[in-house]
Amino acid sequence: MKRPEALGPTAAIEPAAVRPRPHRIVEVDALRGFALCGIFLANVLVMSGLDGLSGGGGSAGPTASGLDQVAHWLVMALVQTKFYLLFSSLFGYSFTLQMGAAERDGAPFAPRMLRRLLGLFVLGALHAVLLYPGDILTTYALLGLILLAARAVDPARMWRAALRVYGVVAGLYLLLGAAVALVDTGEGDEGLAASAASAAELTAAYRGGPADVVRANMDAWSDILVGLLMMGGMVVAAFLAGFVAGRRRLLADTGTPERTARLRRICLWGLAVGLPGGVLMAAGTVGPLGARWEIPAFILGMLTAPALSAAYASGLLLWFTTPRGARLAARLAPAGRMALTNYLAQSLVMALVFTGYGAALYGRVGAAAVLGGTLLFYGFQLAASAWLMSRHRLGPVERLLRAVTLWGRPVPRG
Repeated sequence: MKRPEALGPTAAIEPAAVRPRPHRIVEVDALRGFALCGIFLANVLVMSGLDGLSGGGGSAGPTASGLDQVAHWLVMALVQTKFYLLFSSLFGYSFTLQMGAAERDGAPFAPRMLRRLLGLFVLGALHAVLLYPGDILTTYALLGLILLAARAVDPARMWRAALRVYGVVAGLYLLLGAAVALVDTGEGDEGLAASAASAAELTAAYRGGPADVVRANMDAWSDILVGLLMMGGMVVAAFLAGFVAGRRRLLADTGTPERTARLRRICLWGLAVGLPGGVLMAAGTVGPLGARWEIPAFILGMLTAPALSAAYASGLLLWFTTPRGARLAARLAPAGRMALTNYLAQSLVMALVFTGYGAALYGRVGAAAVLGGTLLFYGFQLAASAWLMSRHRLGPVERLLRAVTLWGRPVPRG
Protein backbone atom coordinates (compact mmCIF):
# COMPACT_ATOMS: atom_id res chain seq x y z
CA MET A 1 0.00 0.00 0.00
CA LYS A 2 1.32 3.45 -0.85
CA ARG A 3 2.47 5.62 2.02
CA PRO A 4 0.04 8.42 2.95
CA GLU A 5 0.64 11.74 1.27
CA ALA A 6 1.95 14.54 3.46
CA LEU A 7 -0.60 16.88 4.94
CA GLY A 8 -0.97 20.22 3.23
CA PRO A 9 0.22 23.57 4.56
CA THR A 10 -3.05 24.11 6.45
CA ALA A 11 -2.38 21.07 8.63
CA ALA A 12 -0.47 23.16 11.14
CA ILE A 13 -3.60 25.11 12.06
CA GLU A 14 -6.16 22.36 11.46
CA PRO A 15 -7.60 20.99 14.73
CA ALA A 16 -6.32 17.48 15.50
CA ALA A 17 -9.87 16.19 15.96
CA VAL A 18 -10.75 16.88 12.32
CA ARG A 19 -7.48 15.97 10.64
CA PRO A 20 -7.90 13.04 8.24
CA ARG A 21 -6.68 9.80 9.71
CA PRO A 22 -3.72 8.19 7.91
CA HIS A 23 -4.52 5.13 5.84
CA ARG A 24 -3.93 1.80 7.56
CA ILE A 25 -1.14 -0.33 6.14
CA VAL A 26 -3.03 -3.33 4.81
CA GLU A 27 0.12 -5.48 4.73
CA VAL A 28 0.70 -4.98 8.47
CA ASP A 29 -2.89 -5.91 9.30
CA ALA A 30 -2.74 -8.93 6.98
CA LEU A 31 0.49 -10.21 8.50
CA ARG A 32 -1.03 -9.76 11.96
CA GLY A 33 -4.08 -11.75 10.88
CA PHE A 34 -1.82 -14.49 9.52
CA ALA A 35 0.20 -14.59 12.75
CA LEU A 36 -3.02 -14.81 14.73
CA CYS A 37 -3.85 -18.12 13.04
CA GLY A 38 -0.45 -19.59 13.84
CA ILE A 39 -0.63 -18.53 17.49
CA PHE A 40 -4.06 -20.17 17.71
CA LEU A 41 -2.68 -23.45 16.32
CA ALA A 42 0.18 -23.44 18.84
CA ASN A 43 -1.97 -22.45 21.83
CA VAL A 44 -4.66 -25.03 21.17
CA LEU A 45 -2.13 -27.85 21.65
CA VAL A 46 -1.62 -26.62 25.20
CA MET A 47 -5.27 -25.92 25.97
CA SER A 48 -6.39 -29.31 24.65
CA GLY A 49 -3.85 -31.20 26.75
CA LEU A 50 -1.79 -32.41 23.79
CA ASP A 51 1.37 -30.38 24.34
CA GLY A 52 3.99 -32.38 26.22
CA LEU A 53 2.39 -35.76 25.53
CA SER A 54 4.50 -36.48 22.50
CA GLY A 55 8.11 -36.02 23.50
CA GLY A 56 10.56 -38.61 22.31
CA GLY A 57 8.29 -40.14 19.78
CA GLY A 58 5.31 -40.72 22.00
CA SER A 59 1.71 -40.37 20.96
CA ALA A 60 0.26 -37.10 19.80
CA GLY A 61 -2.91 -37.56 21.79
CA PRO A 62 -5.28 -40.15 23.13
CA THR A 63 -6.09 -41.75 19.77
CA ALA A 64 -2.41 -42.16 18.77
CA SER A 65 -3.46 -42.35 15.11
CA GLY A 66 -1.10 -41.71 12.26
CA LEU A 67 -3.11 -38.64 11.23
CA ASP A 68 -2.77 -37.20 14.73
CA GLN A 69 0.98 -37.76 14.63
CA VAL A 70 1.30 -36.02 11.27
CA ALA A 71 -0.87 -33.06 12.31
CA HIS A 72 1.04 -32.54 15.54
CA TRP A 73 4.40 -32.97 13.79
CA LEU A 74 3.55 -30.35 11.16
CA VAL A 75 2.51 -27.79 13.78
CA MET A 76 5.73 -28.31 15.72
CA ALA A 77 7.83 -28.04 12.55
CA LEU A 78 6.11 -25.10 10.85
CA VAL A 79 4.25 -23.18 13.56
CA GLN A 80 5.62 -23.56 17.08
CA THR A 81 7.56 -20.40 18.18
CA LYS A 82 7.60 -19.03 14.60
CA PHE A 83 4.32 -17.16 14.79
CA TYR A 84 4.97 -15.97 18.32
CA LEU A 85 8.09 -14.21 17.05
CA LEU A 86 6.32 -12.90 13.95
CA PHE A 87 3.61 -11.38 16.13
CA SER A 88 6.30 -9.92 18.41
CA SER A 89 8.02 -8.18 15.50
CA LEU A 90 4.67 -6.75 14.43
CA PHE A 91 4.21 -5.42 17.97
CA GLY A 92 7.50 -3.56 17.56
CA TYR A 93 6.39 -2.25 14.16
CA SER A 94 3.06 -1.08 15.56
CA PHE A 95 4.92 0.71 18.35
CA THR A 96 6.22 3.15 15.73
CA LEU A 97 2.67 3.66 14.43
CA GLN A 98 1.57 4.56 17.97
CA MET A 99 4.42 7.08 18.10
CA GLY A 100 3.20 8.62 14.87
CA ALA A 101 -0.37 8.81 16.17
CA ALA A 102 0.75 10.64 19.31
CA GLU A 103 2.79 13.07 17.23
CA ARG A 104 -0.18 13.82 14.97
CA ASP A 105 -2.37 14.44 18.01
CA GLY A 106 0.21 16.71 19.58
CA ALA A 107 0.20 14.49 22.69
CA PRO A 108 3.19 13.33 24.77
CA PHE A 109 3.93 9.77 23.80
CA ALA A 110 5.34 8.29 27.02
CA PRO A 111 2.23 8.76 29.25
CA ARG A 112 -0.01 7.50 26.47
CA MET A 113 2.08 4.36 25.89
CA LEU A 114 2.43 3.69 29.61
CA ARG A 115 -1.36 3.67 29.90
CA ARG A 116 -1.58 1.36 26.91
CA LEU A 117 0.96 -1.08 28.36
CA LEU A 118 -0.81 -0.98 31.72
CA GLY A 119 -4.10 -1.78 29.98
CA LEU A 120 -2.44 -4.70 28.18
CA PHE A 121 -1.01 -5.97 31.45
CA VAL A 122 -4.38 -5.91 33.22
CA LEU A 123 -6.09 -7.64 30.29
CA GLY A 124 -3.30 -10.20 30.19
CA ALA A 125 -3.46 -10.93 33.90
CA LEU A 126 -7.22 -11.52 33.73
CA HIS A 127 -6.73 -13.61 30.61
CA ALA A 128 -4.07 -15.76 32.30
CA VAL A 129 -6.17 -16.35 35.43
CA LEU A 130 -9.53 -16.98 33.81
CA LEU A 131 -8.83 -18.44 30.38
CA TYR A 132 -5.30 -19.32 29.25
CA PRO A 133 -2.17 -19.35 31.46
CA GLY A 134 0.14 -19.06 28.43
CA ASP A 135 -0.87 -15.42 27.95
CA ILE A 136 1.37 -13.15 25.84
CA LEU A 137 -0.19 -9.80 26.74
CA THR A 138 1.51 -9.49 30.13
CA THR A 139 4.83 -10.39 28.49
CA TYR A 140 4.33 -7.72 25.84
CA ALA A 141 3.32 -5.16 28.45
CA LEU A 142 6.43 -5.74 30.55
CA LEU A 143 8.94 -6.05 27.72
CA GLY A 144 7.30 -3.15 25.89
CA LEU A 145 8.89 -0.91 28.52
CA ILE A 146 12.22 -1.66 26.85
CA LEU A 147 10.93 -0.28 23.56
CA LEU A 148 9.58 2.76 25.36
CA ALA A 149 12.97 3.45 26.94
CA ALA A 150 14.88 2.87 23.67
CA ARG A 151 12.51 4.62 21.27
CA ALA A 152 14.93 7.49 20.53
CA VAL A 153 17.82 5.21 19.59
CA ASP A 154 19.02 5.40 16.00
CA PRO A 155 17.56 2.52 13.90
CA ALA A 156 21.02 1.26 12.91
CA ARG A 157 22.10 1.04 16.56
CA MET A 158 18.83 -0.61 17.49
CA TRP A 159 19.30 -3.24 14.79
CA ARG A 160 22.78 -4.00 16.14
CA ALA A 161 21.27 -4.25 19.62
CA ALA A 162 18.69 -6.76 18.33
CA LEU A 163 21.48 -8.89 16.86
CA ARG A 164 23.47 -8.73 20.10
CA VAL A 165 20.47 -9.76 22.19
CA TYR A 166 19.83 -12.68 19.87
CA GLY A 167 23.51 -13.65 19.96
CA VAL A 168 23.62 -13.71 23.76
CA VAL A 169 20.40 -15.70 23.98
CA ALA A 170 21.58 -18.14 21.31
CA GLY A 171 24.87 -18.71 23.13
CA LEU A 172 23.13 -19.47 26.41
CA TYR A 173 20.64 -21.81 24.73
CA LEU A 174 23.37 -23.69 22.88
CA LEU A 175 25.26 -24.25 26.13
CA LEU A 176 22.08 -25.57 27.74
CA GLY A 177 21.34 -27.83 24.77
CA ALA A 178 24.88 -29.21 24.75
CA ALA A 179 24.73 -29.92 28.48
CA VAL A 180 21.45 -31.78 28.14
CA ALA A 181 22.70 -33.78 25.14
CA LEU A 182 25.95 -34.78 26.83
CA VAL A 183 24.55 -35.64 30.24
CA ASP A 184 22.20 -38.53 30.80
CA THR A 185 19.09 -36.87 32.22
CA GLY A 186 16.96 -39.98 32.43
CA GLU A 187 14.43 -39.53 35.21
CA GLY A 188 14.13 -43.17 36.17
CA ASP A 189 10.99 -44.83 37.46
CA GLU A 190 10.44 -42.31 40.26
CA GLY A 191 10.72 -39.34 37.92
CA LEU A 192 8.38 -40.86 35.39
CA ALA A 193 5.86 -41.67 38.10
CA ALA A 194 6.02 -38.11 39.42
CA SER A 195 5.49 -36.71 35.91
CA ALA A 196 2.51 -39.01 35.33
CA ALA A 197 0.98 -38.00 38.66
CA SER A 198 1.42 -34.31 37.85
CA ALA A 199 -0.19 -34.77 34.42
CA ALA A 200 -3.11 -36.66 35.98
CA GLU A 201 -3.62 -33.90 38.54
CA LEU A 202 -3.63 -31.22 35.83
CA THR A 203 -6.09 -33.22 33.75
CA ALA A 204 -8.45 -33.61 36.71
CA ALA A 205 -8.27 -29.88 37.41
CA TYR A 206 -9.10 -28.83 33.86
CA ARG A 207 -11.96 -31.32 33.73
CA GLY A 208 -13.26 -30.06 37.07
CA GLY A 209 -15.35 -27.03 37.89
CA PRO A 210 -14.56 -23.36 37.16
CA ALA A 211 -12.78 -22.96 40.50
CA ASP A 212 -10.50 -25.89 39.63
CA VAL A 213 -9.72 -24.33 36.26
CA VAL A 214 -8.78 -20.98 37.80
CA ARG A 215 -6.63 -22.71 40.41
CA ALA A 216 -4.82 -24.72 37.71
CA ASN A 217 -4.21 -21.56 35.69
CA MET A 218 -2.74 -19.80 38.69
CA ASP A 219 -0.58 -22.81 39.60
CA ALA A 220 0.90 -22.64 36.09
CA TRP A 221 2.30 -19.15 36.65
CA SER A 222 5.65 -20.47 37.89
CA ASP A 223 6.09 -22.33 34.62
CA ILE A 224 5.03 -19.21 32.74
CA LEU A 225 7.69 -17.17 34.50
CA VAL A 226 10.31 -19.72 33.48
CA GLY A 227 9.04 -19.51 29.92
CA LEU A 228 9.26 -15.71 30.05
CA LEU A 229 12.89 -15.94 31.11
CA MET A 230 13.60 -18.39 28.30
CA MET A 231 11.68 -16.60 25.54
CA GLY A 232 12.08 -13.04 26.81
CA GLY A 233 15.35 -12.42 25.00
CA MET A 234 13.94 -13.67 21.71
CA VAL A 235 10.86 -11.49 22.13
CA VAL A 236 12.98 -8.41 22.87
CA ALA A 237 15.09 -9.06 19.77
CA ALA A 238 11.89 -9.39 17.71
CA PHE A 239 10.51 -6.17 19.25
CA LEU A 240 13.67 -4.27 18.31
CA ALA A 241 13.76 -5.71 14.78
CA GLY A 242 10.10 -4.81 14.23
CA PHE A 243 10.70 -1.32 15.59
CA VAL A 244 13.56 -0.81 13.13
CA ALA A 245 11.32 -2.00 10.28
CA GLY A 246 8.69 0.52 11.37
CA ARG A 247 11.15 3.40 11.62
CA ARG A 248 12.38 2.57 8.12
CA ARG A 249 8.82 2.05 6.81
CA LEU A 250 9.75 -1.31 5.31
CA LEU A 251 6.11 -2.42 5.12
CA ALA A 252 4.68 0.88 3.92
CA ASP A 253 6.40 1.28 0.56
CA THR A 254 5.67 -1.60 -1.78
CA GLY A 255 6.47 -2.64 -5.32
CA THR A 256 9.97 -1.17 -5.71
CA PRO A 257 12.55 -3.45 -7.39
CA GLU A 258 14.99 -3.03 -4.49
CA ARG A 259 12.37 -4.06 -1.95
CA THR A 260 11.27 -7.04 -4.05
CA ALA A 261 14.84 -8.29 -4.40
CA ARG A 262 15.46 -7.88 -0.67
CA LEU A 263 12.30 -9.79 0.23
CA ARG A 264 13.24 -12.64 -2.12
CA ARG A 265 16.66 -12.96 -0.50
CA ILE A 266 15.15 -12.97 2.99
CA CYS A 267 12.58 -15.58 1.98
CA LEU A 268 15.14 -17.93 0.44
CA TRP A 269 17.65 -17.65 3.27
CA GLY A 270 14.90 -17.92 5.86
CA LEU A 271 13.58 -21.14 4.36
CA ALA A 272 17.09 -22.59 4.02
CA VAL A 273 17.84 -21.99 7.71
CA GLY A 274 14.39 -22.17 9.30
CA LEU A 275 12.94 -25.30 7.70
CA PRO A 276 15.70 -27.69 8.84
CA GLY A 277 15.44 -26.21 12.32
CA GLY A 278 11.69 -26.72 12.35
CA VAL A 279 12.06 -30.32 11.19
CA LEU A 280 14.59 -30.95 13.96
CA MET A 281 12.25 -29.44 16.55
CA ALA A 282 9.39 -31.69 15.44
CA ALA A 283 11.64 -34.75 15.34
CA GLY A 284 12.68 -34.15 18.93
CA THR A 285 9.29 -33.27 20.40
CA VAL A 286 6.99 -35.55 18.40
CA GLY A 287 9.36 -38.16 16.96
CA PRO A 288 11.28 -40.12 15.87
CA LEU A 289 14.18 -38.89 18.05
CA GLY A 290 14.35 -40.20 21.59
CA ALA A 291 13.44 -38.27 24.75
CA ARG A 292 17.10 -37.43 25.44
CA TRP A 293 17.17 -35.21 22.35
CA GLU A 294 13.87 -33.44 23.00
CA ILE A 295 15.31 -30.35 24.71
CA PRO A 296 18.39 -29.93 22.42
CA ALA A 297 16.20 -30.32 19.31
CA PHE A 298 13.66 -27.84 20.64
CA ILE A 299 16.42 -25.31 21.41
CA LEU A 300 17.93 -25.58 17.93
CA GLY A 301 14.48 -25.25 16.42
CA MET A 302 13.76 -22.18 18.53
CA LEU A 303 17.04 -20.52 17.54
CA THR A 304 16.27 -21.00 13.84
CA ALA A 305 12.63 -19.95 14.26
CA PRO A 306 13.32 -16.24 13.47
CA ALA A 307 14.59 -17.27 10.04
CA LEU A 308 11.35 -19.11 9.24
CA SER A 309 9.30 -16.23 10.67
CA ALA A 310 11.15 -13.85 8.35
CA ALA A 311 10.58 -16.21 5.42
CA TYR A 312 6.84 -16.30 6.12
CA ALA A 313 6.62 -12.52 6.35
CA SER A 314 8.74 -11.79 3.26
CA GLY A 315 7.00 -14.49 1.20
CA LEU A 316 3.57 -13.13 2.07
CA LEU A 317 4.63 -9.56 1.35
CA LEU A 318 5.79 -10.66 -2.09
CA TRP A 319 2.52 -12.51 -2.66
CA PHE A 320 0.48 -9.53 -1.55
CA THR A 321 1.76 -7.62 -4.59
CA THR A 322 -0.01 -10.09 -6.92
CA PRO A 323 -3.76 -10.04 -7.66
CA ARG A 324 -4.42 -13.27 -5.74
CA GLY A 325 -2.16 -12.17 -2.92
CA ALA A 326 -3.97 -8.86 -2.68
CA ARG A 327 -7.26 -10.73 -2.26
CA LEU A 328 -5.71 -12.84 0.48
CA ALA A 329 -4.42 -9.72 2.24
CA ALA A 330 -7.91 -8.22 2.05
CA ARG A 331 -9.32 -11.33 3.78
CA LEU A 332 -6.66 -11.44 6.50
CA ALA A 333 -6.49 -7.71 7.25
CA PRO A 334 -9.84 -7.35 9.11
CA ALA A 335 -8.81 -10.09 11.56
CA GLY A 336 -5.48 -8.34 12.05
CA ARG A 337 -7.19 -5.01 12.72
CA MET A 338 -9.00 -6.56 15.69
CA ALA A 339 -6.28 -9.06 16.64
CA LEU A 340 -6.66 -8.44 20.39
CA THR A 341 -10.38 -9.20 20.31
CA ASN A 342 -9.78 -12.31 18.21
CA TYR A 343 -6.93 -13.51 20.43
CA LEU A 344 -9.10 -13.32 23.56
CA ALA A 345 -12.06 -14.87 21.73
CA GLN A 346 -9.87 -17.82 20.77
CA SER A 347 -8.94 -18.38 24.41
CA LEU A 348 -12.59 -18.14 25.47
CA VAL A 349 -13.62 -20.78 22.94
CA MET A 350 -10.72 -23.05 23.90
CA ALA A 351 -11.66 -22.74 27.58
CA LEU A 352 -15.30 -23.56 26.83
CA VAL A 353 -14.36 -26.61 24.76
CA PHE A 354 -11.48 -28.09 26.75
CA THR A 355 -12.00 -27.10 30.40
CA GLY A 356 -14.64 -27.39 33.10
CA TYR A 357 -16.14 -24.10 31.95
CA GLY A 358 -17.88 -26.14 29.26
CA ALA A 359 -17.33 -29.49 27.56
CA ALA A 360 -14.18 -30.44 29.57
CA LEU A 361 -12.56 -32.24 26.63
CA TYR A 362 -9.04 -31.71 27.98
CA GLY A 363 -6.88 -34.66 26.89
CA ARG A 364 -9.80 -36.43 25.24
CA VAL A 365 -9.44 -35.35 21.58
CA GLY A 366 -6.73 -36.21 19.07
CA ALA A 367 -4.47 -33.65 17.43
CA ALA A 368 -6.03 -33.89 13.96
CA ALA A 369 -9.55 -33.15 15.23
CA VAL A 370 -8.29 -30.36 17.51
CA LEU A 371 -6.31 -28.63 14.77
CA GLY A 372 -9.06 -29.10 12.19
CA GLY A 373 -11.58 -27.50 14.53
CA THR A 374 -9.12 -24.68 15.17
CA LEU A 375 -8.85 -23.87 11.48
CA LEU A 376 -12.64 -23.95 11.12
CA PHE A 377 -13.10 -21.50 13.95
CA TYR A 378 -10.39 -19.24 12.54
CA GLY A 379 -12.30 -19.20 9.24
CA PHE A 380 -15.34 -18.06 11.18
CA GLN A 381 -13.22 -15.34 12.80
CA LEU A 382 -12.12 -14.11 9.36
CA ALA A 383 -15.74 -13.77 8.25
CA ALA A 384 -16.88 -12.16 11.52
CA SER A 385 -13.94 -9.74 11.48
CA ALA A 386 -14.72 -8.67 7.90
CA TRP A 387 -18.34 -8.01 8.89
CA LEU A 388 -17.41 -6.02 12.00
CA MET A 389 -14.66 -3.99 10.33
CA SER A 390 -17.04 -3.01 7.52
CA ARG A 391 -19.20 -1.33 10.17
CA HIS A 392 -16.74 -0.21 12.84
CA ARG A 393 -13.22 1.14 12.91
CA LEU A 394 -12.17 -0.81 16.01
CA GLY A 395 -12.93 -4.17 17.57
CA PRO A 396 -14.59 -4.25 21.01
CA VAL A 397 -11.43 -4.88 23.05
CA GLU A 398 -9.40 -2.53 20.84
CA ARG A 399 -11.93 0.21 21.59
CA LEU A 400 -11.52 -0.43 25.32
CA LEU A 401 -7.74 -0.34 25.09
CA ARG A 402 -7.88 2.84 23.03
CA ALA A 403 -10.05 4.48 25.68
CA VAL A 404 -7.42 3.61 28.30
CA THR A 405 -4.62 4.83 26.04
CA LEU A 406 -6.35 8.17 25.39
CA TRP A 407 -7.50 8.55 28.99
CA GLY A 408 -9.05 12.00 29.41
CA ARG A 409 -9.20 12.67 25.67
CA PRO A 410 -12.24 12.15 23.41
CA VAL A 411 -12.28 8.82 21.59
CA PRO A 412 -13.37 9.21 17.93
CA ARG A 413 -16.43 7.29 16.88
CA GLY A 414 -16.40 4.75 14.10
